[in-house]
Amino acid sequence: MENIRRLIRLMGPGILMATAAVGGSHLVASTQAGAQFGWQLALLILAVNLFKYPFFRASVSYTYSTRNTLQQGYRDMGKGYLLVSFMLNIVAAVVNTAALLMFAASLLGYFLPFELPMAALASVVLAVVLVIIIAGHFSAINRASKAIMAVLIMATVIALLMAWNEGAVAPPEFTSPSPWTLATIGFLVVTMGWMPAPIEVSCLTSLWLKQQCNENPVTAQSALFDFNLGYFITLLLALVFLALGALVLHGNGETLASGGIGFSSQLINLYAHTIGEWSRYLVALIAFLCIFGSTLTVYDGYCRALAEGMTLLKGQEKAPDKVFLGWLVAVAVVSFGIVLFFKSALLPMLSFAMTLAFITTPMFAWLNHRLVKRAELDPALKGGIVLQMLTYSGLIYLFGFLLAFVAWKWWG
Repeated sequence: MENIRRLIRLMGPGILMATAAVGGSHLVASTQAGAQFGWQLALLILAVNLFKYPFFRASVSYTYSTRNTLQQGYRDMGKGYLLVSFMLNIVAAVVNTAALLMFAASLLGYFLPFELPMAALASVVLAVVLVIIIAGHFSAINRASKAIMAVLIMATVIALLMAWNEGAVAPPEFTSPSPWTLATIGFLVVTMGWMPAPIEVSCLTSLWLKQQCNENPVTAQSALFDFNLGYFITLLLALVFLALGALVLHGNGETLASGGIGFSSQLINLYAHTIGEWSRYLVALIAFLCIFGSTLTVYDGYCRALAEGMTLLKGQEKAPDKVFLGWLVAVAVVSFGIVLFFKSALLPMLSFAMTLAFITTPMFAWLNHRLVKRAELDPALKGGIVLQMLTYSGLIYLFGFLLAFVAWKWWG
């Protein structure tokens, strides 16, 4: 038991990465993939998680070995790389936090016996997020993320077992549409762009790991185990949500909402009608935990990354707490303003962010690969021939899909 407790204490950045990842990409993209195409996209989800693995792992290999974050590495390669990363992070921070804030606020309404306007619900969610971040910083988020992931895994597995026991709702004569057509390339791009997460999340993981190394004794083995565990959880939950969509929603005759918030409401209603009314709050709890966990971690992570990026661009090394708090307040105000005044434009912005994540993924993958290749890595983190083959295969896969997407947009 003491070994288990010590292992849990050592967990941190990997679990934080998992809570940041298990949000829109899982609840919306994975479930919609199962709802629209059944099990056909399971291999795609496996492939994109597998081929992105080396570039997310770079956050552990590079940061633990050099004690520098990925953004410090970008700076050392040239300030142009850091500036591009910084600008993209500003866009991602504003769009992603606003979308997740509205998403979490919408789901919070399911647990209330009375109706509240979106502004009030978003205020509650945002206030809780800011209190956790400001009051406890890394340690509080670390503890909260572990609790969220434990409850989330149990609740999701229970829902899957119940759905599996009920059987698929699709009639035997139902024929699944093919996802391998030109018309579905846009959906595949969105799914891959945020699966398991936008690749700039590796910069967030790098920051969290450096913070953990400063506060607790961390070994190369424990850091890699924590990352692998978090990454495996994101992959497992992606497949579980795809399975839920395939079992409960695929072939039931309903027209799926295209927006994340509308889809989440529809998802909860369909589960309640298909599995039983008892499942309504269970599914709502799963959805809320997904989005709240993502909201909590991206507010903290993106603001830390922006604070560090701005500090490095100024020629300094360590971002003062007031710079982080300044970015936290700025991102909170802007994201809350988007929720209040730009509701109609939020989903197009989210779609743009997902597509942007897909387009920028090969560049961030190459940057992370170059950092790892030129660094002196800890022997326990170097990896072998399999990891090297996976790295180059991943670069071919990501750049190949990007070229296919550009060709589709150009000639489509």
